[in-house]
Amino acid sequence: MPEHRIEQIRNAALMGHSGSGKSSLLEALLYGARAISQRGRVEDGTNHADFTPQEKAHHHSLEASFLSLDHNDIHINLIDTPGLPDFFGRAQLAMPAVESVLLVINASRGIEPIAQRAFEEARRQGKSILIVVNQMDGNEAQLESVLEQIQTQFGHGCLPLNLPKADGTGVVDCYFSPDYDTPTRFGDVRSCHDALIDTVVEQDEALMEIYLEQEESLTPEQLHAPLETALRHGELVPVCFASAEQQMGINHLLQILAQVLPNPQEANPPNFVNGWGDEAKPVKLTLDEAGHLLAHVFRVSIDPYVGRLGVFRIHQGVLRTGQKLFIGADRKPIKVAHLVKLQGKDQVEVTSAGPGDICALAKIDGLEVGAILHDHHEEDNFHMVDQDLPQPLFGLAVRPKRRGDEQKLAEVLHKLVAEDPSLQISHDGVDNETVLQGLGDMHVQIALEKAQQVFNLDMDTQKPSVAYRETITSSAESRYRHKKQSGGAGQFGEVHLKVEPLPRGSGFEFTSKVVGGAIPSQFIPAIEKGVKEAMREGILAGFPMQDIRVVVLDGKHHPVDSKEIAFHMAGKKAFLEAVMASSPVLLEPIVDMHVQVHQDKMGDITGDLSAHRAMVCGTQALANQQVDINAEAPLAALDDYATRLKAMTGGEGQLSMAFSRYEVVPPNVQQQLMAH
Repeated sequence: MPEHRIEQIRNAALMGHSGSGKSSLLEALLYGARAISQRGRVEDGTNHADFTPQEKAHHHSLEASFLSLDHNDIHINLIDTPGLPDFFGRAQLAMPAVESVLLVINASRGIEPIAQRAFEEARRQGKSILIVVNQMDGNEAQLESVLEQIQTQFGHGCLPLNLPKADGTGVVDCYFSPDYDTPTRFGDVRSCHDALIDTVVEQDEALMEIYLEQEESLTPEQLHAPLETALRHGELVPVCFASAEQQMGINHLLQILAQVLPNPQEANPPNFVNGWGDEAKPVKLTLDEAGHLLAHVFRVSIDPYVGRLGVFRIHQGVLRTGQKLFIGADRKPIKVAHLVKLQGKDQVEVTSAGPGDICALAKIDGLEVGAILHDHHEEDNFHMVDQDLPQPLFGLAVRPKRRGDEQKLAEVLHKLVAEDPSLQISHDGVDNETVLQGLGDMHVQIALEKAQQVFNLDMDTQKPSVAYRETITSSAESRYRHKKQSGGAGQFGEVHLKVEPLPRGSGFEFTSKVVGGAIPSQFIPAIEKGVKEAMREGILAGFPMQDIRVVVLDGKHHPVDSKEIAFHMAGKKAFLEAVMASSPVLLEPIVDMHVQVHQDKMGDITGDLSAHRAMVCGTQALANQQVDINAEAPLAALDDYATRLKAMTGGEGQLSMAFSRYEVVPPNVQQQLMAH
């Protein structure tokens, strides 16, 4: 039998901006639950979450790490995620594996961009959210304003479960056993308790009647079910104060994790579907031990000596060592030789694990991010709905330093992308360059550093390239006949098609309206292949095309000379002619950026942004006379922005960027790109 029943399990991801103290908070929780005997420190490289050589060298979390603890017979799986903006894609991969997100906010800095993005993504995925205001010691004067900022930005359902003591020695409970006599730094325990109860009882009419008419006090046990409903629907977002460094509020936080956070049966169900594309249908899982095994892989790490390690969340059934299981639609089963629980860098072997738990398997090549593990062919086409990972913003053209390492380059790059799907590889056919793209310069540099340190591959790089695209702005039709006659068999294919612009971000659509067998159905895929080849190559400046619908209207074929190659060429040429008649334009990526600076520097920053084709969308006052400037700017105009920001702010400004959309480039920029 599994060591833990599903109702005993809690799964949570720690998310928040870099510097909010996620890893230190995790260290304090482990120490408070006696899962570790001695606390480590991020600064010393001794904390249990950041154990890779890269993380120790950079003093930042760069990968998701997995640790668990037990508190009052509750098993709590905690995932520490990176907080640097460039690594938000890696943090996001952990969300489908958990029911809850612990959003960690630095009391001295308030809500920062990654905290905002994490809150929005957690809400979009239906996760319960618990906000932890960390580093309350030394920042007592800011605590009330931080709570006000949270309630303003995230909604008035953000209610405190505790309040800071007036003497700065800890926190006062406002929920389980409210202490009405101990003075607080701000606020009133009774008012906070009543606000919590009012929010919770709104989820249960019968309980509300008891509360209002009979004026009976309600226990946490009575409130548990409607509390989980309020968390599940986002009506309640608990807020608690803590200091990881001083171990203040940690015991209360452990109680909250065990008694407030939902178990897997109480949370919103996992988002599984059966089938692909338009045929996919939602699947409701039983979430119990008796069902077919169903687990999904959400983290993969590859080591040249240890091999591939896949971390997965079990949603249904029981996984045991010695068991045979399938990966996706593979017909050949694999045998589970070693099932492990991860505790930081350590791997603890277990014999079985049940629904709700997070485990790992090693040395199985078929494990990929998103892969589904199951034990019955009925689930061959089950998968989780794909996440919308952040779009890469920066690229570096890479090539091996040593001649003869070209094959090794391809293998290493694919391993890096297998570990982190927010990285992408593209090949520029015009310049014959391989481009590694990521969310930012640091994202790509860390990947290249790992390629050298872990996989022993040295690479040369060139200046980051901007991912321009091409599209059309009007509709047009074209007919093209490909006819080739030589000594042997000839080639014949005629295609009449129409191109239409699609809304920005729609990608590519291909349909056929051919009737009467003018083009035999077996040749339609060849036309689509030719169109896609032309889209990859571009027509104005060699950039890939997007946001285009292609409709094949008519054509002609020859009973002897028609072949796939003929319709491939005819489709490609017809498409290019139609595109030239449909007012093609170049698109450039626009990024949403947040710049945090001291308010004295705001004028300098906004002026510089405006001078580089950026549009300031708004500003927001933060704690400690800081201000957050929100702007939109073309990525091409931000080539050296991080350096400029450091120069203008004395190294104190903070920058985060995320892809927003593509927009048409100005005419003068288009002329420059076409001339190049």
